[in-house]
Amino acid sequence: MLDSSPMLQASPSVDASPKRASPCLDRLMVKLFADGADKTEMLALYRNSHIKGFTTNPTLMRQAGVSDYRAFAEDILDVIVDRPISFEIFADDEAEMERQAREIARWGRNVYVKVPVTDTRAASTARLVRRLASDGIQLNVTALMTLEQVEETALALADGAPAFVSVFAGRIADTGRDPVPLMREALQILAPFEQVELIWASPRELLNVFHADEIHCHIITVTSGILSKLGTVGKDLTDYSLDTVRMFHRDAVSAGFAL
Repeated sequence: MLDSSPMLQASPSVDASPKRASPCLDRLMVKLFADGADKTEMLALYRNSHIKGFTTNPTLMRQAGVSDYRAFAEDILDVIVDRPISFEIFADDEAEMERQAREIARWGRNVYVKVPVTDTRAASTARLVRRLASDGIQLNVTALMTLEQVEETALALADGAPAFVSVFAGRIADTGRDPVPLMREALQILAPFEQVELIWASPRELLNVFHADEIHCHIITVTSGILSKLGTVGKDLTDYSLDTVRMFHRDAVSAGFAL
């Protein structure tokens, strides 16, 4: 669970010097959006002012055991009424995708409708995105991984309602590519569109929060696993080394190992 008090240290990619002043969590420019589908956890995080929004998707819902999509959303939206929250369509036919998007958009003024950048046959959803955005529906276009996709999406969102563009930087990193240069370029592409914010999606480690903050990315999604590590940020490395040694020793003793 996120601790609202820890001090956050600058990214080692910027300055790894221990003499650098540790900025307060409150000074982070990047907004933290909690990513998950566990109702209890989401409502607990809602009480934390550092969490500025929420995202979820069908995969996370399935993993959390959600069986009734609408009922889950209604329960969450009964409480979370004043921060952005994204719910994703799951149809694969354009007409049904549009129907689902328009229905989800009616669930609340803080709702953003997640629309994948393509359907499962790799056909672009830009035409649908343009139609929905021009009708005032707040969108979160998701699963982007290329600058070409960012460019096409930006044009589809132009002059439309407030929107998010979710670039899956973590999955890009999984391919061995550094996502930071791509995310910088994505920000430049989106700069002319004041109502569109870039989301650093699917981060793999706590350090990604600092990567996103350093390049002035608008938003980063964070899982409970990443949030739970915030308490170690700024920890003295000598002390952390000793803690690790003690952990190994304690676990060996607890296991009753003998040679």
